[in-house]
Amino acid sequence: MGKIIGKGLKNIPWQDKPEGYKMPVWRYSENPIIGRHDTSIANSIFNSAVVPFKDGFAGVFRCDSMGVSMDIYVGFSKDAIHWDISDKPIEFVGEDDEILNREYRYDPRVVFIEDRYYVTWCNGYHGPTIGIAYTYDFKKFVQLENAFLPFNRNGVLFPRKINGNYAMLSRPSDNGHTPFGDIFYSQSPDMDYWGHHRYVMGTFKGDASAWQSTKIGAGPCPIETDEGWLLIYHGVLNTCNGFVYRMGCALLDKDQPWKVIGRSRFYILAPEMQYEQCGDVPNVVFPCAALTDADTGRIAIYYGCADTVTGLAFTTVDELLSWIKKYPLQES
Repeated sequence: MGKIIGKGLKNIPWQDKPEGYKMPVWRYSENPIIGRHDTSIANSIFNSAVVPFKDGFAGVFRCDSMGVSMDIYVGFSKDAIHWDISDKPIEFVGEDDEILNREYRYDPRVVFIEDRYYVTWCNGYHGPTIGIAYTYDFKKFVQLENAFLPFNRNGVLFPRKINGNYAMLSRPSDNGHTPFGDIFYSQSPDMDYWGHHRYVMGTFKGDASAWQSTKIGAGPCPIETDEGWLLIYHGVLNTCNGFVYRMGCALLDKDQPWKVIGRSRFYILAPEMQYEQCGDVPNVVFPCAALTDADTGRIAIYYGCADTVTGLAFTTVDELLSWIKKYPLQES
């Protein structure tokens, strides 16, 4: 049995796996947990990130406005299901107005490292790149330098330093609705200068795993286990009706996370429900956050549904590690 390395979380949201259900990830019965109009000016709320905070939970949410501008907003919850999200986007402070100048912000991730919470997101700076900020209290957010040159998306930090450096996964891209994309690993001594880039894994072109043949991208922050880093990611297939986003999982080496130990040939969740298939961008399940309970091995996944609303799903460390081992992707 696998073991999550970390803290217990007694108040993690949870529903048991339905009897007879065969997939490793199952949905919350009351999905979606956040509707598209759950703030006063929102057109859609999706692709958002949550973390334990004090006696409850905090999060950074992608809320596209009714003007269809993309920005990120703070929210709080007692149970990680019912959320109170601000009507005003986060106002960042920092040393350089050049970096603070807003073009757009979307698809945030949040992770606690050492003594503070770090937020990463797709930040508009002459094209998409990875923005970074930190907060202690989810009230004041200090923005740092962008991690990379444009174009880049899906910047996901590891929850601790690796070999003395901060570590991040990302997906270099183009300036459009990227029809390609592989995952890379980068490290930094100071959360300012990023380098030592390493290829992690890419798309799979064979029909054995066509759901991830167009592009892939890291989802929630990697989960440390006794077997390695458990990564939940999205994979995309380009069909005659457009892109279809599904979830997969992989296991990365603990000390050299650019080395893949195992990867799922079959997806773990696909857009099957009406709220995942119908919306502003149809046929999308897009994971951005995961709460974990090291005591029980439970994992709660937060994911965007059809770029419109937010869903919640459940799994365990054993379910995902077993899936990788039972249905491995054999890459030549």
